[in-house]
Amino acid sequence: MVCEKDPLVQKVCELYEQISSLESLKPCKDVNMLFTQLVVTCMPPSPIDVTKLCKSIQDIRCKLIRLCGEAEGHLESHFSTILGSYDNPLHHLNIFPYYSNYLKLSQLEFNILTKHCSNLPTKVAFVGSGPLPLTSIVLASFHLTTTSFHNYDIMDITNDLKDYDVVFLAALVGMDKETKVRVIDHVAEYMAPGALLMLRSAHGARAFLYPVVDPCHLRGFEVLSIFHPTDEVINSVVIARKIPITKQCSVEYPLAPTKLPNKCFDIEMFNPLNHVNLLEELDIEEQLS
Repeated sequence: MVCEKDPLVQKVCELYEQISSLESLKPCKDVNMLFTQLVVTCMPPSPIDVTKLCKSIQDIRCKLIRLCGEAEGHLESHFSTILGSYDNPLHHLNIFPYYSNYLKLSQLEFNILTKHCSNLPTKVAFVGSGPLPLTSIVLASFHLTTTSFHNYDIMDITNDLKDYDVVFLAALVGMDKETKVRVIDHVAEYMAPGALLMLRSAHGARAFLYPVVDPCHLRGFEVLSIFHPTDEVINSVVIARKIPITKQCSVEYPLAPTKLPNKCFDIEMFNPLNHVNLLEELDIEEQLS
């Protein structure tokens, strides 16, 4: 069991204490400095398994993810207001501090998406887009230029989900396991059979920043791939396909998520920090057994 004696965990806990003592998480020098330190601490590849943290650290992790979500919301609102003051906001997106990360993450997600669909999607839904829907903007601007994008807040969409070829689920939609499962079950209920669900997860120490999507929670989906970048793209990417109801009820396709057809392989993609970019296709069979 991982506990307080681990140096990385100690550093994360120190930063949590400082962040949680702040009067506000709106952008300012102290907020920016502390969250930058937190990201730098958690970004390097780490063998840490957050499911094996002792309870006190688990509690801190849950609270820290919520603080990260709150701070991210304030940051996006702040820059959304600034961008809205320009005649053409799209020409000034690079003022957002993490715009370059969105460019890299969107490129990664586009590459993953095209490996699992024969045709580019005509309609995409992004659930949990927040005040600054940068992913949709970047994908529509550079990768899926003929695709129609619709952005939604969490549970606001029901039957309309059946009209989309691909549904993206934002990383901070469902900041604890129970809420994440409830949101996944919600979109599964309304998505069209064969449609793709793309989720953002986290791996290693990065799971102190974002929730982890456990493949066993993707009920009604065939899990296709899970990718863990090791560069400054923080989020892992999970892609799954909605299983037709008739197949879900068969012996071949139980209600639990189905398994990957092959064990694992590495994919080399963009590598801006000269790190080895291990984009793994995990052995879901072993995880679900």
